[in-house]
Amino acid sequence: MPFALIALMISAFAIGSTEFILNGLLTAVAGDLGVTIADAGLLTSGYALGVVVGAPVLTAAATRLPRKHVLLGLLVLFVVGNLLAAVAPGYGVLMTGRIISALTHGAFFGVASVVASELVAPDRKAGAIAALFTGLTLANVLGVPMGTVLGQHLGWRSVFWGVVVLGVLGMAGVAVLVPNAPADPDARLGRELAVFRRPQVWIALAMTACGISGLFISFTYVAPMMTDVTGFAAGSIPWLLVLYGAGLVVGNLLGGKAADRAPLRTILIVLALLSAVLVAFTFTAHAKVPAAITLALLGTVGFATVPALQSWILKQAEGAPTLASAANIGAFNAGAAVAAWLGGLVIDGGMGYAALNGVGGLLTGVGLLLAVGVTVAQRRRGAAGAVGRKAQGRGALEAHGQS
Repeated sequence: MPFALIALMISAFAIGSTEFILNGLLTAVAGDLGVTIADAGLLTSGYALGVVVGAPVLTAAATRLPRKHVLLGLLVLFVVGNLLAAVAPGYGVLMTGRIISALTHGAFFGVASVVASELVAPDRKAGAIAALFTGLTLANVLGVPMGTVLGQHLGWRSVFWGVVVLGVLGMAGVAVLVPNAPADPDARLGRELAVFRRPQVWIALAMTACGISGLFISFTYVAPMMTDVTGFAAGSIPWLLVLYGAGLVVGNLLGGKAADRAPLRTILIVLALLSAVLVAFTFTAHAKVPAAITLALLGTVGFATVPALQSWILKQAEGAPTLASAANIGAFNAGAAVAAWLGGLVIDGGMGYAALNGVGGLLTGVGLLLAVGVTVAQRRRGAAGAVGRKAQGRGALEAHGQS
């Protein structure tokens, strides 16, 4: 593995830890700042919306800059946002710091995906992207639980100081190890925007948003599901989340390897499996052992989609992939945000937590149908091309015979 890729993974770990770092500390934040738990929860929602906005905007603004310089600038902004959160005197300043750091999230992963894919041979691009996102998955396995423990002992502000340290380490690694390639002389915002005229780019973004939303509608409410439906004690939630996070790491790596061989086929398989696991979770959620096993499978299959979908958008936006790559990160977060909102409607409608999994299976099924449509269209184009080549061959033979 190139050392530059390790530096990107450290940065990804820092950024990934930030998104959900407050989930286990909402009570402490609410009590310290004098706000409700619901208001404290909006600090995570505000971050997600910041990702959706920041991904295309910051990437577009930095189109003509060298990618290494862009990564460093984003990490500087990320550190500033977390510094602001660490010293925030009130809720408004804390939310501002969260949004500033969130603006860098999508742009970083979008640009870093392109950089990672260029560090390795063409047949290892998806694997390199998977390695980058391993930092994000490890953030869910280690960063968030460790942040919760740190915050419980040293106060919630300490988690932001910890993230600042990680961000500085990642910045130093990128500065020293990532190649200082010159900016693409053909890079222009108009050229990056032009790829969005391609229908296949929009279909790829829709596949991402729909496919991942099924995972997040289940995971967003996994804690009350495991306690109220399955019967686990509240103290069991941390190890259940570790189990889920371990599945994320395994699925991310396996998905990257499979996508290097056949990205579209990998998308088809993992979306079909994810939809099936979600539907099964509707039933297994009622018993402890089956629920724990299904939760691990959910993480494994769910994050196997990430490198495949990210490498697929790079292929569809070939020639000017940076903005499309960042937009795909925005699509992941848009899918997560819509899933959380839709899950709230399901719960308020009295359908129960277990029903979230069935709805998730349907959402991912929409992404699967889009992938099937892309596959059918490709096969038709391939068949038409083969017929055209045969016709040209016959015409050439007839011309040769007449001569």
